[in-house]
Amino acid sequence: MGGRKSLDRIDNLMLVCAVYNGLMESDAGVAAQARDFGHKLQSWNEFSDPVFDQFDLSWWILSEDGSKIRTQAPTYLI
Repeated sequence: MGGRKSLDRIDNLMLVCAVYNGLMESDAGVAAQARDFGHKLQSWNEFSDPVFDQFDLSWWILSEDGSKIRTQAPTYLI
């Protein structure tokens, strides 16, 4: 989210590898896909928007307590 400590909440933090992080910042195509997958948020995105897990090919809602809830893909992708 870029630089605002007030946004460093558990439901807004995601661990990604350095390569993917670099690509999200330098490649417009990767950045667009990362936004679709909930990996790169715009300032107006809700923390309750689903996030795609590429390892198990499923969508999740991240909770403030650090847990996650399986959900459906967002309707804008269907």
